[in-house]
Amino acid sequence: MNAVKYWSGLGAMLYYGWSVHAYAGTPATGYVMHVQLTPAMCALNSNDSKKRKCLEGYSLNIAGLYPEKISAHCQSSSSATLPLLQAKVVARVMPDEGARLHLWRNIGGCIAMNASQYFRTVINYADRLTVPNDLSHAETYQVSAAYIQQRFMKLNPQLPAKAIHFQCQQQRKMTYLTEIRVCYKPNGQYKACPAHVQSNCPSHYYIKGAY
Repeated sequence: MNAVKYWSGLGAMLYYGWSVHAYAGTPATGYVMHVQLTPAMCALNSNDSKKRKCLEGYSLNIAGLYPEKISAHCQSSSSATLPLLQAKVVARVMPDEGARLHLWRNIGGCIAMNASQYFRTVINYADRLTVPNDLSHAETYQVSAAYIQQRFMKLNPQLPAKAIHFQCQQQRKMTYLTEIRVCYKPNGQYKACPAHVQSNCPSHYYIKGAY
């Protein structure tokens, strides 16, 4: 494998028996997966610095798989407790348990799955997405937005250009890539992102080096 696939093999471990069917929540019309570049997020956001993803030096982590339409009605009181084996696997891409519980409380009511099915789906989607190793350099460096977009397209031939967007954050006149957003149909196929999901990055930005 030429690219670094940060969560290689995780989907296969949890794929068995998986199917999407209506549960307590309202079926979503689509989903948006938020993949964070952890070194940048930890350096730019003080609230994240003491979380496990920062303390243990993760290169990437998944912030969540969100319904493309979220409202106050998406809150859920259903349990987000996972079986021990599944919790360990999920922790490899979503390392902070508190963040996982908070995520489910805020979106579970708009997910047509229970928590176990939902986090299994997150792992499945993460396993399918090949991430360029350009995002895991030890040193901070500048790159063009077009280059990173092209790398994702080459490594993920089924991924349409309009199904992936990039988020950046500025600090001291330097703009860093902080997050990648990938859009899906309810059946897991890629789809063009809705209008409110857009890139905000300039033509060139920095990739924060691993710490």
